[in-house]
Amino acid sequence: MATADLTRKTGVIVGDDVLKLFKYAQEKNFAIPAINVTSSSTVVASLEAARDKKAPIILQMSQGGAAYFAGKGVANDKQQASIAGAVAGAQYIRSIASSYDIPVILHTDHCAKKLLPWLDGMMDADEKYFKEHGEPLFSSHMIDLSEEEVDWNIQTTAKYLKRAAPMKQWLEMEIGITGGEEDGVNNEDVDNNSLYTQPEDILNIYQTLSAISPYFSIAAGFGNVHGVYKPGNVKLHPELLSKHQAHVKENTGSKEDKPVFLVFHGGSGSSKSEYKEAISHGVVKVNLDTDLQYAYLTGIRDYVLKKKDFIMSQVGNPDGADKPNKKYFDPRVWVREGEKTMTARVQEGLVDFNTANQL
Repeated sequence: MATADLTRKTGVIVGDDVLKLFKYAQEKNFAIPAINVTSSSTVVASLEAARDKKAPIILQMSQGGAAYFAGKGVANDKQQASIAGAVAGAQYIRSIASSYDIPVILHTDHCAKKLLPWLDGMMDADEKYFKEHGEPLFSSHMIDLSEEEVDWNIQTTAKYLKRAAPMKQWLEMEIGITGGEEDGVNNEDVDNNSLYTQPEDILNIYQTLSAISPYFSIAAGFGNVHGVYKPGNVKLHPELLSKHQAHVKENTGSKEDKPVFLVFHGGSGSSKSEYKEAISHGVVKVNLDTDLQYAYLTGIRDYVLKKKDFIMSQVGNPDGADKPNKKYFDPRVWVREGEKTMTARVQEGLVDFNTANQL
């Protein structure tokens, strides 16, 4: 069982428990879906899916998703909405996660150079929480400086890992650009060669970061693209990940065949065979966002279309001019329909990534 060696079996896990879970995932050839959440509704839809499939889950907030958690009416010129929203979302997830009897990794998504004040603010909250509780508020963060010069990317990531290390906090970094567009970051026009990370870069990162802390993972580019595109438009090469692992093992003398914890970005729309091959090469986390946004919509869309004549007014429907419609337009009814379809799509991912029934 994935929780056999964990000190905390349910709720948000941190530190060595995150390390143990990722190591177990590599050993058992599964990856954990990382679900972008923007509200309590998307949180519970994800937790429900993982609970029912007996699987661990990663819940993550992007900078935009965190701001949405705070409210679109809150100013964000200095990342204040994104910081406040991320902290509020983290506190909510910590409060509710243990009710679902599964281990949860609490993570934040892409933080580009221009968003570093957001990461700084969240780590301020982590350090405050650590002083009070002996662990950081978040299990992990992602720093994404893949658009920057490689050496600056690595050295800046190392600086943040040094800050995270005393809290045993995990840090995910990216090398090689993920194409497409997500959350206001547009890489649709980048050179295709930038989508493929070189083994030498992975080795450099591994050697630099492992000297600081074991709590890190690498999102290496192998043709990944955010969003969903027509078949044939995206050329993934997950076999490259095997070369990364072999290169690190050979040059570090590691006893592990998969010494690097790898991350699969731009997972929506990928084939099951691509997932399976990437996971076999040491991928422990797969990001899902676009597919889940659409899944959430479909439940609400279908409900509205089906109940159209019952939601055009507060009173009056095909059953009678004096019939009330509250039970149809109550947000708890139609929002729940979105949760159901999102839950079903998360469960599909849990099966595809071999995460189901690992608890």
